[in-house]
Amino acid sequence: MAVIVPVKRAADGGAVLGLPKGHLDGDETPEQAATREVREETGVDAELIEPLGEVNYHYERRQRTIPKRVAFFLFRYVSGSLDDHDHEIEEARWMPLDQAARELTYTGEREMVERALSRNLADR
Repeated sequence: MAVIVPVKRAADGGAVLGLPKGHLDGDETPEQAATREVREETGVDAELIEPLGEVNYHYERRQRTIPKRVAFFLFRYVSGSLDDHDHEIEEARWMPLDQAARELTYTGEREMVERALSRNLADR
């Protein structure tokens, strides 16, 4: 699995280890946005396999609570290099699914990896 360390740090200043994600651009569908964000943030081209689920949470910005919903998808690597990520990413690296399920910064993202892991094992 490809994971990222964004240049933008957590509120406490620590590094964040996460999954590629971003916003819809224009009339993009969530699937199209996810495919684009994977390319931009990791440097790899990937084939969308299936949705994994959504995570809903809130964060604070300028003393306002902002609701956020993020859709996650399972992808299969096609081509490209992790060295080709965009400037918003400090590092992109490969990590085994079971390790990512333990080490990603945010609970919701760890849960999505667990879903991918269980689907991956079910296919064997």
